[in-house]
Amino acid sequence: MNRDQDIQLEKDRARYGLLAVVVSNLAIASVAVFGVWRLNGNESVIIGVLTAAFTAVSSMTTAYLGIKAVSNTAKSMAAASATPPAQTPTTPAQRTP
Repeated sequence: MNRDQDIQLEKDRARYGLLAVVVSNLAIASVAVFGVWRLNGNESVIIGVLTAAFTAVSSMTTAYLGIKAVSNTAKSMAAASATPPAQTPTTPAQRTP
């Protein structure tokens, strides 16, 4: 793979990973809203449903962001170690006659 393909692959992974998280969060939120609507004012159960939904959404989002950050860090470290260090020109030692 060349560099352009690697960059495009990373963009696709980020785009579809974020899309999966957003769709999952919307699904969790819609189920929570539907559940609250069907409970007809039972406050103790509504609090439980909303707490569970908030926990699921925050866990999903935090996991995605954490995994993405670690992946980006590992990729940049691997790229840095793969490139050879720049060679500095050396000057010969001065000899005194």
